[in-house]
Amino acid sequence: MQKIVYTILIMLNGFFGFSQYFSPEKYPVYNGSDLGLTYTKASSSFKIWSPTAEKVSLLFYHSSLGGSPFQVIEMEKSLQGTWATSIAKDLKGVYYVFKIFTHGKWMNEVPDPYAKAVGTNGKRAVVVDLKETNPIGWNLDKSPSFSTRKNLAANIGGLPTDAVIYEMHLRDFTIDKQSGMQARGKYGALTEVATMNIAGVQTGLEHLQEMGVTHVHLLPVYDFYSIDESKKDSNQYNWGYDPLNYNTPEGSYSSNPDDGITRIKEFKEMVKALHQKNIRVVMDVVYNHTMLTENSYFNQLVPGYYYRQKEDGSFSNASACGNETASERPMMRKFMLESLKYWVKEYHIDGFRFDLMGIHDIETMNAISNELRAIKPDILLYGEGWTAGSSPLPDSLRALKKNAYQLSNIAVFSDDLRDAIKGSVFEKLDKGFASGKAGMEESIKFGITAACKHPQVDYSKVNYSKAPYAKNPAQVISYVDCHDNNILWDKLAISNSSDTVTARRDMHKLALSIVLTSQGIPFLHAGTEFLRSKKGVENSFNSSDDINRINWFDKADNMDVYQYVRSLIAMRKAHPAFRLTTQKDIASLIDFKTVQEGLVVFEINGHAVGDEWKKIFVVLNGNGNMQRVHCPDGLWTAFSLHNQVVGSQIKIQGEMDVNPYSACILFQK
Repeated sequence: MQKIVYTILIMLNGFFGFSQYFSPEKYPVYNGSDLGLTYTKASSSFKIWSPTAEKVSLLFYHSSLGGSPFQVIEMEKSLQGTWATSIAKDLKGVYYVFKIFTHGKWMNEVPDPYAKAVGTNGKRAVVVDLKETNPIGWNLDKSPSFSTRKNLAANIGGLPTDAVIYEMHLRDFTIDKQSGMQARGKYGALTEVATMNIAGVQTGLEHLQEMGVTHVHLLPVYDFYSIDESKKDSNQYNWGYDPLNYNTPEGSYSSNPDDGITRIKEFKEMVKALHQKNIRVVMDVVYNHTMLTENSYFNQLVPGYYYRQKEDGSFSNASACGNETASERPMMRKFMLESLKYWVKEYHIDGFRFDLMGIHDIETMNAISNELRAIKPDILLYGEGWTAGSSPLPDSLRALKKNAYQLSNIAVFSDDLRDAIKGSVFEKLDKGFASGKAGMEESIKFGITAACKHPQVDYSKVNYSKAPYAKNPAQVISYVDCHDNNILWDKLAISNSSDTVTARRDMHKLALSIVLTSQGIPFLHAGTEFLRSKKGVENSFNSSDDINRINWFDKADNMDVYQYVRSLIAMRKAHPAFRLTTQKDIASLIDFKTVQEGLVVFEINGHAVGDEWKKIFVVLNGNGNMQRVHCPDGLWTAFSLHNQVVGSQIKIQGEMDVNPYSACILFQK
């Protein structure tokens, strides 16, 4: 009788929506750690979680696409909503999918969400021995240190504010025909050494090492939906924010997408090569939504469970991509935790950037932070503290920017600083401090102090946040542009079209000066160091290579900008005064001397944190006119004047004239 009632309710659910007749919170929670495939040469065990299923089939194929299954196995219902079966032979190389019967019908064939290896287009999982995916020396691969601080604990490679993040799209960075790289657009391109273009500038790995960044943030490199991997070497393009298989690398970046081992091995080789250049690897992850909704792999196994619903039972859509996942539900939380730990353990990943992190609940994000730090204490975690739409989960429970103080060792992006520097990303013609807009001074100060409480910031005048939201500077990502919206050089060309190219170059340098002299964790978009342009395309997520590729001749043409940014990075890494770690230090060691229209001037007490620069004096002139500034008492040495590093040869005392749209950095030893 109970089974009949259960079946009727399932059928009603199919007609009237998920939440009307079922409470997901009442589904059994599986406590084991063996979901998916457990492989040995002697046997392979398969286990999926599908508490609403009435029947589950496991189908074996000889190929990743097409054909008919050569074997179909009926799985057995097991503990806590799981279905399981074990095959006592070596299945290596066999492709497999699952199919469930629920809501009165058979669902589509899908690999399970825990699949570790897939074939072409991720439609079928494949049995592999993960030991065979390890490159030579993989067991010796270690995450490099990224700090110059003394007396760090032996197992810590650096503190969050020691990081300098460089955000790149793998194809953008390597696809240029003049890049000097052979495996253009592939994982292998980031393993090639001594690459340069015909202009003689270093590219690829050598560029990253020369520049001095500590972390490379890779736009999505998990298996995503939008690229047809069967069309190898075609000119398809996408950023990859359309997740398909979360636990396996994207196939279009591998030399052989059909082979489950190749994409994994080449990904690991890339990580190993970056580590050997003293660069850590951050993955951009998108657990907040899936590309497919009703037909997603999650939904085919447990309809509705992994997603939030509106009151009428339809899918909620805070991601603006058709759905939003329900991180607060135990099995979604479990999936996220196990997926992230897998990337850290199996692929030696050093950090994660969470897309639309504001969709996820605070409890889940803190659990992620605590469990990942138990594995890698210096892992870097940060995300977007906002959503793209409303969510049924209350704001107070979500990892929004305003709730950053509740997050455990997780940073949020400072859109306050971003738009204060260059103008609103949503209003093309809007200018910012660096491009001549008055009234942005308090917002710049808010960014310089990394959204921490500071007695000299007038929060009523800050552009977005009217109160500090960070407990310490490690909770804030300081940036001016990223892959989204118009990148910096294009934004300046649009908002300041009547200004000269020379003036806009100064604005660009000033903008990056602000980022690299602000507290928090600095973040740079690939190519900004040499005035990269996307030809005015605002969101180039599916534009051509001609729009998205990094043109390495830009580095040669704008070597002065590149060398300036490189010097600022080296300065920041050498001086802990730019990398303060506590709110108390932010409040007591940074002193704003002058604030007037288009001018922000501040002094940092470096002596208090053991910096050899006893005092540091920073002048930021966002005005189109020269401005006169009074230097504090004593003789000052110039590190940089008017957006140019001067090599400590110039001494300054008393008054100083500062050029339009420029930064000056002075110090006393």
